[in-house]
Amino acid sequence: MKPLLLALQFMTRLPLPVIAVSAEDYGKAIRWFPVVGCVVGVGVWAAALVGAMRDPALGALLGLAAWVGLTGALHLDGLGDMADAAGAAHADRSRVSAVLADPHIGSFGMVAITLQLLAKFVLLQCLLAGANAAWLVLAPVLARVGPLAWTLLLPPLHDGFGTMFRKGANWPVLACWLMAWSGVALLFSPMLIIAVVALPLWALWLRKRIGGISGDGHGAGIELVETAGLIVLVLV
Repeated sequence: MKPLLLALQFMTRLPLPVIAVSAEDYGKAIRWFPVVGCVVGVGVWAAALVGAMRDPALGALLGLAAWVGLTGALHLDGLGDMADAAGAAHADRSRVSAVLADPHIGSFGMVAITLQLLAKFVLLQCLLAGANAAWLVLAPVLARVGPLAWTLLLPPLHDGFGTMFRKGANWPVLACWLMAWSGVALLFSPMLIIAVVALPLWALWLRKRIGGISGDGHGAGIELVETAGLIVLVLV
């Protein structure tokens, strides 16, 4: 189960043992990303329920803290970088790679991260005030099916972790995860199936504005699909 452990190590801050891995293991790890989403979702839900025993707002705060803590803000960092890159691409698309490589965050990135955190806080609070909070677990799972789709739909922007993971992505694996997720969603929260549209929409936006996929593109997409899932749960 090296690929699963590698996926958990890469996408969470869980205290896991260090293991020796190969390039093949990196490739297979992407197939386990949705399982990581389930782990993150359960952790967020559990933390939110503890806080909600006192007040939905406290539950939303603890749930959001667990979300950031479990992922180490990895995907938020990608969201910030992509916002800065999109701002740069608006004036000069050739600057995209340079902006993505810059470790500093700009005003576009700060605004994007702030809005994302506020959105998740408000949406979590709304869910905890209702009766369907448990289904928030499905949002992180769908978000981590995303990298399988984006890897297959988009060319890589540059070499990096994204190109290492993409070796294990293929259409049958993507189809299996989409069918499994859709089956659970249709059984417990049918309208959530609408959120699947966020996967191709993000790929379309990346192709048009950025030109391809990178680790930051995956991270930003994960954040945005999670929010899209929460919005659907709250509104429908």
